[in-house]
Amino acid sequence: MRALTWHGTHDVRVDSVPDPEIINPRDAILKITSTAICGSDLHLYDGVIPGVAPGDVLGHEFMGEVVETGKDSTLKKGQRVVVPFTISCGNCFHCQITQYSAYENSNPAEKQDMSATLYGHPMAALFGYSHLTGGYSGGQAEYVRVPFSDVGPIVIPDHLEDEKVLPLSDILPTGWMGAENADIQPDDTVAVWGCGPVGLFAIQSAIIMGASKVIAIDHYPHRLELAKQLGAEVINFKTTEVREALMAMSGGIGVDAVIDAVGMESHGFAVDNMLDMVKQTVGIGADRAAALKQAILAVRPGGRVSIPGVYGGMTDKFPLGPLMEKGLQVRAGQTHVQRYTKPLLDKIEDGTIDTTFLISHRLPLEDAARGYKNFREEQDSWTKVVLKPGMEAGATA
Repeated sequence: MRALTWHGTHDVRVDSVPDPEIINPRDAILKITSTAICGSDLHLYDGVIPGVAPGDVLGHEFMGEVVETGKDSTLKKGQRVVVPFTISCGNCFHCQITQYSAYENSNPAEKQDMSATLYGHPMAALFGYSHLTGGYSGGQAEYVRVPFSDVGPIVIPDHLEDEKVLPLSDILPTGWMGAENADIQPDDTVAVWGCGPVGLFAIQSAIIMGASKVIAIDHYPHRLELAKQLGAEVINFKTTEVREALMAMSGGIGVDAVIDAVGMESHGFAVDNMLDMVKQTVGIGADRAAALKQAILAVRPGGRVSIPGVYGGMTDKFPLGPLMEKGLQVRAGQTHVQRYTKPLLDKIEDGTIDTTFLISHRLPLEDAARGYKNFREEQDSWTKVVLKPGMEAGATA
């Protein structure tokens, strides 16, 4: 089959690789109909996530048609399903309390030491996201093996086209959980750093949850315009002093909750962030956390900090004093996707949530390398890229 593989920093290629096979009775094989490039994939593309090996198949946002099942799978051939990016068993302690992304046993034992050394515990397995997370092949491919297919995938009604439901694999539940972790109360003012896909869905989710004012912070004009169309007020951090603006927009108190939807490759011109950019480039692995630092300083005392943005290592000059002295609540983590897929599918069906506004480009799988390059370098206009296996090479939509 054809699949997108990683070969080094800014070097991804569509290669021929072996077809996936059923390994475990709970497995299923999907024929991919739609798969997307995620902002988190750019961390792999930029070489700042450790544990990626040449030839690894990327991609953790995908859906498709079931073409083969193990004897213990609950799926049936021909069903259309969206697959969560987290690989979880459904039976363990963490799954029983719906902390699906905290599940450790899907990460093979021989790979657990790598993440346990970094984080104190092994990470849960994820599709297409380094050997820290199990080394599983991802879905930017013609076919993919889905472990624990009786737990993760959600069956999609035939009347819903792919593009309406594909975000259920990651970015919509991630944005929703980011807003949920901000513990939004009626009349809250909420600030969201980053108007990429997760940030925009966090904005939409915060408004649905009842925030009276949502403020979006970015520097790309089109992304800020999308945030305005969702109902947010906007700040361009290149032309505005963010903390001063937030104080003015919150009546001098400070915003009630902040959401960092940027993560480890934050833009910013403060000295410490510029140094972190150098450290990332030379492989020291310092996360660039300018957005998170700014968010902690901007939120009011007693406020809430939500971190759906991905961080992979350590960061320097972290404002631990302000975090403690202001009495802030912090919640973070990979998304417990399976907790949210069914209620969010219902909201898509009844029209409460719009998902298709975000998609800017549709490309053949064969053009995935071009999609990565432009998604990284043209972030204002390339807001979301959907890859279509079987679409004619060179075509766009």
